[in-house]
Amino acid sequence: MTQASNVFTCMSVRAIREGLAAKEFSAREIAEESLARVRALDGATHAYLETTQQLAFEQASKVDAAVAAGNLAAAGPLAGVPVAFKDNMNLAGTHTTCSSRMLANYVSPYTATCAARTIEAGGIPLGKLNMDEFAFGSSTETSAFGATKNPWDLSRVPGGSSGGSASAVAAGLATISLGSDTGGSIRQPGSFCGIVAVKPTYGVVSRYGVVAFGSSLDQVGPFARSVEDAAYALNAISGRDALDCTSQDVRTDFTANLAEGVRGMKIGIVPAFMDAQGLTSEVKAKVEEAADHLRALGAELVEVDLPNAQAAMSAYYVLGPCEAFSNLARFDSVRYGYCDPGHKDLGGQYEASRAKGFGPEARRRIMLGSYLLSAGVYEQYYYPAQQVRTLITQDYARAYEQVDCILSPVAPRTAFTFGEVSDPTEMYLSDMFTISINIAGNGGMSLPVGLGAETGLPVGVQLIAPPFKDENMLRVAAALETVYGPAPVAPDFAGEIPAIKAAPATIPDAADAVPGVDLPGLLTEKGAADGAPSQVERAGE
Repeated sequence: MTQASNVFTCMSVRAIREGLAAKEFSAREIAEESLARVRALDGATHAYLETTQQLAFEQASKVDAAVAAGNLAAAGPLAGVPVAFKDNMNLAGTHTTCSSRMLANYVSPYTATCAARTIEAGGIPLGKLNMDEFAFGSSTETSAFGATKNPWDLSRVPGGSSGGSASAVAAGLATISLGSDTGGSIRQPGSFCGIVAVKPTYGVVSRYGVVAFGSSLDQVGPFARSVEDAAYALNAISGRDALDCTSQDVRTDFTANLAEGVRGMKIGIVPAFMDAQGLTSEVKAKVEEAADHLRALGAELVEVDLPNAQAAMSAYYVLGPCEAFSNLARFDSVRYGYCDPGHKDLGGQYEASRAKGFGPEARRRIMLGSYLLSAGVYEQYYYPAQQVRTLITQDYARAYEQVDCILSPVAPRTAFTFGEVSDPTEMYLSDMFTISINIAGNGGMSLPVGLGAETGLPVGVQLIAPPFKDENMLRVAAALETVYGPAPVAPDFAGEIPAIKAAPATIPDAADAVPGVDLPGLLTEKGAADGAPSQVERAGE
């Protein structure tokens, strides 16, 4: 390393760009040493499923060429920044598995728009990140490749479904990562891992090339350790994409108002959220503390009512499984994906392949969706759920006639231990404060506000913006960040020589990816990583 203090994956976007401009280090050094840090430390967290060394070096060469020509700006706003992608985002030449046995042998021939734009902006791609299978989960325990661990406490989950994306940034194994959020899958792991996590308004970021869970609910967003870094990432990935008809022509500079403060802003508080059953005292205290800081910074706090938000969970677990059932029908064992051998007819092959290729939680949601869309049931559940969706959307619209942004909890508690939450219904409650935002399509984000008084683990507060006014929540978040500071790297992973002691990770590289050949590391009943049960064990099968 050129300078001993430069741990590139722990640096901010601004610091990296300034260092490149001053020629204190090269993009090649960033790529080499960032990948070395991932391989040295990811054995403790299991955030990565695959690295992308060749692509990282190719990108580094482009950035270094721009620096040599005296035109760093030409390399893009994320020039030299170590980035990584959730494994439901296609990246040409890499496995895109969705952490499922069903896609363990799938190598993508194309690249998702969000990943392409991140790389076009100069980001140095380090690899693909672990997740709950097909984004079905809130803990990253359902991955067919083993659970990811929380860098703040390796006995605890990082949240989900974007657990690998959150863990990588919290451990200083990437500066920015991308995740997807269908009901809280960016914001909840952001809170559990103590980092900034943004789900923008539906349509701000293209979903093209991101394997769909709930097509009317999914949205891509960034993880970072500062609001500014998250805003830089949003600038890179947002905007209209001809390949995604739901994407919108967003031209907002998300960094423009970060220094404006909150004086004169009206911040909404939802009493029903603050009094919700299951909300722990330490999380509630942190939300109240953040509200007090906003008041001291000049904001006006206003109580707002969301009378139908209590029905959001019920509506979501009708709409989500219905859309998941439809989207997962394409995995038929014929065109690509896991194919169970030895069957004499297509029907038998199809049934066995899906039974063995999908994990327990995926099968649960497929069956639920199949039932909810069946004759005689569709009208009883799906139509009412859509009506509830309309009511929730209207509730938020009325609230935003009074306020510029809403403050609420992200999750009812801090990160729980592996295996602690075994009941699926209890697991679903992890997203009780986040789901209504996806149903309405608003933007929402998690901002770290320190450690809980009881557990000593990270707590995030949720900021919810009106549709296509995501700059409002970023502005509020930036003001709070002046009080709490940017998110730190988890203590055991901080610095050039981390305190954590782990065996080097054996992460496969995309250079070895071959279509039809499984990504190594699939779990069996006996294949779980240390202290992290496999999905089969958790399901009691």
